[in-house]
Amino acid sequence: MRSIFPIRGLTRAAALAIVLALMAACHRNANVMPTAVQAANIPASFDVTLLADKDGQFDFDGAPLTPEDLRGAFRYRLEEHLPLSTVLLKRGEKQKIKKEHIATLARIALEMKFKAFMLEHDGAISELVATGKNADAAASD
Repeated sequence: MRSIFPIRGLTRAAALAIVLALMAACHRNANVMPTAVQAANIPASFDVTLLADKDGQFDFDGAPLTPEDLRGAFRYRLEEHLPLSTVLLKRGEKQKIKKEHIATLARIALEMKFKAFMLEHDGAISELVATGKNADAAASD
């Protein structure tokens, strides 16, 4: 006699549901895509200089910060009325700038309304601009 609810089928369905939930969580802000644009008006100096660090972190004044901690540090600068209109991202001592660094900084710059720049390996400085459906909605706010 067969059971109405086969155990094997339920296990597969649960595993599939978990995988789909994880994939959906990872792609929550996938519509905000950063692009590097050759900056026409590069400032002479930058208010904040960041270094790319391992695991998608940033080195800010010698302290490794996660993206959430970096947002907090930038909010603190704004609350204390410290300058935060231009941010430069450089390559770290042992870490190259990855797409994760670029996407994170472009998203934070869009949210907090400052300009983000990146020093490329050839010495050129490019402005990071977030593009996509979510970026257009945030820019109109």
